[in-house]
Amino acid sequence: MRSLGREATAEWNQDFHSLKTNGYGRGMTERSYDPEFLEILPLLPTLSGFSDLEEIHAMRDSMGLFFTEVEPRDDVIREDRAVPGLDGDPDVPVRIYRPEVAPADLLPAVLEIHSGGFMVGSIEMMDFWCDRVAAEFPAAVVSVEYRLAPEDPFPAAIHDCYAALLWLADNAAELGVDPERVAIAGQSAGGGLAAGTALMARDRGGPPLCFQLLEIPELDHRLETPSMKEFTDTPLWNRPNAVWSWKHYLGPDHEGPVSPYASPSVAEDLSGLPPAFVSVMEFDPLRDEGLTYAMRLLEAGVSTEIHAYPGTFHASSMVAAAQVSLNSARDASAALRKALGA
Repeated sequence: MRSLGREATAEWNQDFHSLKTNGYGRGMTERSYDPEFLEILPLLPTLSGFSDLEEIHAMRDSMGLFFTEVEPRDDVIREDRAVPGLDGDPDVPVRIYRPEVAPADLLPAVLEIHSGGFMVGSIEMMDFWCDRVAAEFPAAVVSVEYRLAPEDPFPAAIHDCYAALLWLADNAAELGVDPERVAIAGQSAGGGLAAGTALMARDRGGPPLCFQLLEIPELDHRLETPSMKEFTDTPLWNRPNAVWSWKHYLGPDHEGPVSPYASPSVAEDLSGLPPAFVSVMEFDPLRDEGLTYAMRLLEAGVSTEIHAYPGTFHASSMVAAAQVSLNSARDASAALRKALGA
């Protein structure tokens, strides 16, 4: 495990204090949130405790308040495995979801990467989504329990995701998967890891991906976009949280240029990547980096579908019954289904 270090922690606390005193708390009630979110907004956290390991562990323990355990569907088989890590890394836990009644033809597959700011979250968060894709497309889904920061900073998480992709490709026949119809999907930090994994697969001549589903992706460590500078107090995710996220993910010993596999927005060349779907929310500090990355994909000749949802905030889709949440889920599902030929 990697220690945060006293000097680094003191520096980050000073940085956070500057952010907090220069705008935290302004504008929260002035924004035009979708009316279907107004009742839940006062109940949601804004600034989260990510300053040290104890706070992060407490945050991990409290995730159950937002994501309840989902019992397996009767028409889906779940299986937990540990697959070989990359280049001698520890084994990577994955959860595999397959339809109980397999079709005669080979299944498409999705490598799913959960959210959590690189610091929290688990495969259990995505059980509902993975079950649904497995049963209704149908498809095989492999969800990755990647290592989390700050204990395991970059490149641990991206190595785990790429190792899972290699395993999925190598075991396509056993899983009943068509190796030409494998997509990658991720939300928030998982979206950033999905984009980074797609870059790594391209650069290493790795398994082909037919699609990348990047929902509210966390892509840029530089924290310089207008939305990142403006949204200092938005619910669930905001600039102060993003500062801690990148500091922990890159690690206290990081020096020099940041790898595009960590921060895909710094990649100079986006050509040759799989077609993409990119979604962003209006009042989300990650909004502009997602839009910029999507536009750069288009400029590089990568077919890309872009959606921006008004009145929303980061992870507002947790209010699943809101019409705008239903719209975003429908759009992402339709794009993934089309890409997989499901």
